[in-house]
Amino acid sequence: MPESSNTVFDGKTFRAEDHVRDLVQECVGGSELLQRKAKVQAYSDQTSTALKKHVYENYMKFIDTAKEISHLESEMYQLSHILIEQRNLLSTLHDSNIVDDPRNVLMEAPQEKESDMKSLESKVSEEVQNRNTIALIRESLVGYPGVLDNKTFIHEGGLIELDSNDYRPICRTYFFLFNDTLIVAKVKHDKKLDFLAEYESKKLAVINIRDLDGVRNAINIITADGSRIFQCISPSAKAEWIEKFELSMKGQRHRKGPAPQPPLPLRQKSLVDTLSLCSDATLSPTTEQASTPLIFAPDWLSSAPEEIQALIAQRHFEDTLSLVQKCEEYLVRDSAFYGSVELKEKIRSLKASLVSVLLLELSASQSRSLHAALRSARRPLKLLADMKKSREACAALLGICTTAIRTAQRQARRNNLGVAEIFFCDLAQVVAEFVGAFGTQAACTASLVVWCHQELQYFASQLIKHYLGKGTDLDAVANCVELVRVPCSRLTEIGLDVGYHMEGLLRPTLEGLLSESKDRLIGATQRIEDNWQPYNLRTKQALRTILKEFEAFGINLKPLVTGDTFITLTQSTVNFCRQFFLTTASCATLAKYETLKHDGEMLVRELFLTQFHLKVDPTAAIDLNFVSKNKKFLVEEILPAAIDLFESTSGRSAELLPELKGLSVKTGQPPKPKPRSIYQTDVL
Repeated sequence: MPESSNTVFDGKTFRAEDHVRDLVQECVGGSELLQRKAKVQAYSDQTSTALKKHVYENYMKFIDTAKEISHLESEMYQLSHILIEQRNLLSTLHDSNIVDDPRNVLMEAPQEKESDMKSLESKVSEEVQNRNTIALIRESLVGYPGVLDNKTFIHEGGLIELDSNDYRPICRTYFFLFNDTLIVAKVKHDKKLDFLAEYESKKLAVINIRDLDGVRNAINIITADGSRIFQCISPSAKAEWIEKFELSMKGQRHRKGPAPQPPLPLRQKSLVDTLSLCSDATLSPTTEQASTPLIFAPDWLSSAPEEIQALIAQRHFEDTLSLVQKCEEYLVRDSAFYGSVELKEKIRSLKASLVSVLLLELSASQSRSLHAALRSARRPLKLLADMKKSREACAALLGICTTAIRTAQRQARRNNLGVAEIFFCDLAQVVAEFVGAFGTQAACTASLVVWCHQELQYFASQLIKHYLGKGTDLDAVANCVELVRVPCSRLTEIGLDVGYHMEGLLRPTLEGLLSESKDRLIGATQRIEDNWQPYNLRTKQALRTILKEFEAFGINLKPLVTGDTFITLTQSTVNFCRQFFLTTASCATLAKYETLKHDGEMLVRELFLTQFHLKVDPTAAIDLNFVSKNKKFLVEEILPAAIDLFESTSGRSAELLPELKGLSVKTGQPPKPKPRSIYQTDVL
């Protein structure tokens, strides 16, 4: 198939049947047809691979979109708080203007005046503290040429700058973040801060970097000079820096809570001591004195949601489940930390996402081979069972098995293989795999029983449709039933007894086939016109063949052989005996089912009586002793052998056939010739 013809599939009028018909008409011989089939299969595999890639890309985009939505929600929350603070600030300014107006001082109550004075004092103290902080920052920075007046201090701390290629530590830095400016300083060996760069907050872009094996707690700050990567000391510090950068990039001049502590010499000393104990790969920034200390989650627990998302995307399902269970166990033991409720909700949603991905993985493990489908389903089955999702996994697994078994049945019918052997082997394989995956769980076992019932019904319907149709020969029916019964009985070895249920499904059809065969065989026997003459086989080879056939049924015909090729039985009697033994064997095979024993035995009995009561033409010159000899042979030789064959094959004792042993054989006299006159002749 040329590459240019692939565009044919994109048309709205494309029909697969017409396209395949055109391809087949263009082929000459089987080799070209196989080449076209190989190209179509290659194109199908290519399309499947591309589809998987698109699904993976869409899944990654979905994860990124979810993160962006989460960030937008946090920004909306922060925006709401900012608006509330702005409203409070405007209210405070309005009240302060009223207080400053000398005309309104005497009209206010003493309590309101006192509260306004306190708010003014707090504002003044914050301004004074901010100026003192800026002054200390200016003193601690070496080589800073800018002006820090009229700026609001927001946050400070130490970070490590990393190489953007291999995430190798470059140097230790210290950040001073203001309402509109970011100052980056380098921590020198003598613990002094050397000015490096100054950036406008509105021209910065801060990107949260997902934790990997090589780096953790890192952020990417995009500046006018390029992209720079910095590592924080902990996930909580990283989250705090991202929040403060958002405030600074929005030009926030007032922040919630008390003003930050200035970098006093004591704090600078603690910074120096901390840095001296840190390695080149980590840096512990100074922490602010909070009014109420907060307890944060461990670093691994804070970064667990992002790591779980990454593991799901990379299809490391075992590691994902292990990490989810580890987080759940820790949250059960200790959840008295900041943000525990949100973290529990994230873990719960990620666990539900893992379950949906595993179910999708299980549903996508369908294959033309049941063995391959079960083998590929073991991994998600085990994980879903560990997550207490056995019911969902059970339903998905049984759906896969249904598709694989029915596909195998269609292929077996096309290739004229043993459908019963294949079906019950597949059923045993499914049961063994099911028990190994789910054990003895009551709900799953009930689902398995219901599924087996449905599959047996479908198999029986297909068996009746293709092999047990109306007009099927009784020998073929018995052979088909025996091929079903043998593998069905083997399932009892693994504790699955479906023989009685299979008998109930096939019983109405088999009873109808027995009734139809009885009418057909009796009608054929009644239409026989025998001349009641010894059977001439004409060749000794044919005689030896007949003798061997009857020896197989336990009948010795050698005493009845006369001459070279004659048997003192009629040809219809010999042919009936052969057909009678085959019919008896078929009915005995069907009589292994208790419900079919009476119908099968009745067919044999009626067929024997029909042959026994064949009438002789009274107008024909027939030796009645020869007729009696044939009937006596049926009662004394054929009937006991048929009873033994029926009982040995069916394993049940015959009830109707032994009654035929009492049939009496009447021996008549040979017919007298018609009297003729000497004056009459038959010539004219």
